[in-house]
Amino acid sequence: METIVFVGAGSMAEAMIGGIVKQGAMEPKNVFVINKSDDARLQSLKDKYGISTVRANKEALKKMDLVIFATKPKDIHQAMADMLPFLADHTAALSVIAGVSIQTIEEGLGNRPIARAMPNTSATIGKSATAVAWNESVESHTKELVLGLLNAIGMVKEVEEDELHAVTALSGSGPAYVYYLAEALEEAATRQGLSKETSRALIIQTFEGAAAMMKKIGAEPTELRKHVTSPGGTTEAGITALENQSFKEIIMDCINKAEARSRELGRLD
Repeated sequence: METIVFVGAGSMAEAMIGGIVKQGAMEPKNVFVINKSDDARLQSLKDKYGISTVRANKEALKKMDLVIFATKPKDIHQAMADMLPFLADHTAALSVIAGVSIQTIEEGLGNRPIARAMPNTSATIGKSATAVAWNESVESHTKELVLGLLNAIGMVKEVEEDELHAVTALSGSGPAYVYYLAEALEEAATRQGLSKETSRALIIQTFEGAAAMMKKIGAEPTELRKHVTSPGGTTEAGITALENQSFKEIIMDCINKAEARSRELGRLD
């Protein structure tokens, strides 16, 4: 049975741990977590999920099959330096840190199987949209392990590493765009006289229903939109307002700016 260790105990690490344990992807006893100094945080994760912790004595790291780096970008170099003396030659690495390249991990950990993934915060409820890229040392058994863990927190797509910049802009940051749209819809609805409670409930169900239609029916978004948009009707009036405000161009600029920022962060690692 494989064993894994999370380096970093923040929100992304917890989201992944929760998904892995709840979905039965691994036995809790084979999931470990370590951080710089916050023992109270480690104890909290141990109590909540039944996992194991690594503190001052790092000997347990020698039996790990996979080390998952989930630190802040500024901490990755020190984290790798701290872990390297205790990692076996066969131990693979997975980074879920935005902007940290596979090359950076290779330089810090040497020649070993390395994967780089970009989950999003919906991993907390097992609904992450994740993409993953590999270095040339990754073989089938490592892919199987990493894909199993990532599928436990949602869905996963394999991409080339350079495409992770676009993934970061789209699905990595995507939940924030959806929440921002929800903010705008809620504000508009309350200005029209609906209560916040009613507006929120209708918005959530509308998002869920539209996403389910795209997933289950499989039609193009354009086709689904046209089915809702009767000539001369209310939806057409709303779509016209969006078109007049160059809505698509705004979204494209949003993705372009986020993608460019991801590349910039990559150059800073």
